Amino acid sequence: MDSSRSLCCIVVLILFGISIQYQSSASEIDENQTGLLLVNVSEGSAKEIPDTLFGIFFEEINHAGAGGLWAELVSNRDFEFGDSSVPSPWAIIGNNSSVIVSTDLSSCFDRNKVALRVEVLCDNTGANVCPDGGIGVYNPGFWGMNIEQGKSYQLVFYLRSDEPVNLSVALTGSNGLTNLATTPVLVANASNWTKVMVTLEAEGTDPNSRLELRSTTKGVIWFDQVSLMPLDTYNGHGFRKDLFEMLQDLKPAFLRFPGGCFVEGAKLSNAFWWKETIGPWEERPGHFGDVWGYWTDDGLGHFEFLQLAEDLGALPVWVFNSGISHKEQVNTSNISPFVQDVLEGLEFARGASNSTWGSVRAEMGHPDSFDLRYVAVGNEDCEKKFPQYKGNYLKFHSAIKEAYPDIKIISNCDGSSKLLDHPADLYDFHIYASANDVFSNASRFMWTPDAIVFTSSQVYGTPSYWMQHFFKESNGATLIDSTLQDNNLSNSLIASSIKWRNETDDNDYIRIKVVNFGNNTVTLNISISGLENSLQPSGATKTILTSSNVMDENAFTCPKKIIPVETMLDKVGENMDVVLLPYSITSIDLLTKSISI
Repeated sequence: MDSSRSLCCIVVLILFGISIQYQSSASEIDENQTGLLLVNVSEGSAKEIPDTLFGIFFEEINHAGAGGLWAELVSNRDFEFGDSSVPSPWAIIGNNSSVIVSTDLSSCFDRNKVALRVEVLCDNTGANVCPDGGIGVYNPGFWGMNIEQGKSYQLVFYLRSDEPVNLSVALTGSNGLTNLATTPVLVANASNWTKVMVTLEAEGTDPNSRLELRSTTKGVIWFDQVSLMPLDTYNGHGFRKDLFEMLQDLKPAFLRFPGGCFVEGAKLSNAFWWKETIGPWEERPGHFGDVWGYWTDDGLGHFEFLQLAEDLGALPVWVFNSGISHKEQVNTSNISPFVQDVLEGLEFARGASNSTWGSVRAEMGHPDSFDLRYVAVGNEDCEKKFPQYKGNYLKFHSAIKEAYPDIKIISNCDGSSKLLDHPADLYDFHIYASANDVFSNASRFMWTPDAIVFTSSQVYGTPSYWMQHFFKESNGATLIDSTLQDNNLSNSLIASSIKWRNETDDNDYIRIKVVNFGNNTVTLNISISGLENSLQPSGATKTILTSSNVMDENAFTCPKKIIPVETMLDKVGENMDVVLLPYSITSIDLLTKSISI
């Protein structure tokens, strides 16, 4: 398994029934590589951009959640994934003469019955003395646990034994030789399942650490639900800080969750079912994401996704299963239980704290309702041409609108080329295309899936991630007319312009964004009309995202090789020349006086 993973964080454009079209065009530039951009800021050409246009599509893929944004350090903490032998990635400390490890169905948790049975054959005295430090099991996390000196980690686990328990729990280096934190655990009576909570203070740093549970006392100990969480997660909500901040820096207006194919599953039994992901984490059964091929304990569940959206200051967009998986579909005549399940999921998010499902949310620590205004019925199901989708969709639509008439419902069907044949407030149109095709459809999208790459201890943004930063001020801005003059060469340029207010300095700006998709440097003349002498001579900047080689990427060895570079713009005027490098996106911010539209 690759030691790095990608956070599937996609800035997406939701197309409205009455859509806003970017007034931009592909330009054909002359053989001298010069072009002309006309920008008209007058009132008559301006259009308001919805404040919910750009946001994040989050999916549990490539361990974006489990082992990524969700800060749980123990992989397969519930032992549910695997067979009756040692469940991966757990491993034995010792040998066959000192310890026998297996699983059984003796857990106290009804929805995840698997427990780990550790039989210690050696002892602290006698003929078969345990080795120094004891024997037991260890967990290396998802790809090594990142343990940092001076930080605190909360270890929680459940154990049972017919004899008194004397354990040593420790955080060590990857080979078990370097001790980073350790503490004894003594339980005099563990004949019934007993919850143990200890805090480990790290005395060293290792991004490839592991958690060890050791004993030197002969007997049998059962373990279940072994969790290790850093105590410095964002707001104490369980989100890994560095990855959360990468998402937060995009200023998303919405968060689409829990994913795409992850919502459906190859089989319906392996889809994301919200009720299985709420309540105490120990009682969540977890499930196998059969599309992407790994187990998730669903610590990042329905509640946590809603909390994530709230923490990001984004509106949650809940995508629920429409009765369709990659291989199965529920007949519309049998869809009623699925519809009822969704209505209860909405009550969980929006219901009063004394309602049936709202009270469950309140017990989880959020008595106030979440601001859930958007739901999507299924994921790409219409495109797959499942015959049951539209019938199922209409059942969901009718029931949701009756119970929550204000909720906006998103269809999977593409309404960009023809009118939908069913009622929908919005539609969700996904594309999978080459860079050339995306460029030719620039008035609809720009799309690359993986924006953030990470290991247990490191993180960097891809060029796609940094490109999306150029659009984070577009929500709620004003779109102004931008026209690239056609000079009969190749389609190489595309541009758009907005007016926006900087929340930091409370000043108004015009932002002109231009993509040079060609391999030549272009001198672009920008002619701005309708300003009424409102440009300021200072405060203008030019920001460029590019690299000398079109195949360049960021990497852990050089995480900021390709990032936006900002410089001051000296010559500002209603007519000015700007140099556009090959294969680049350039943003020009011009400070203006306050302009009201």
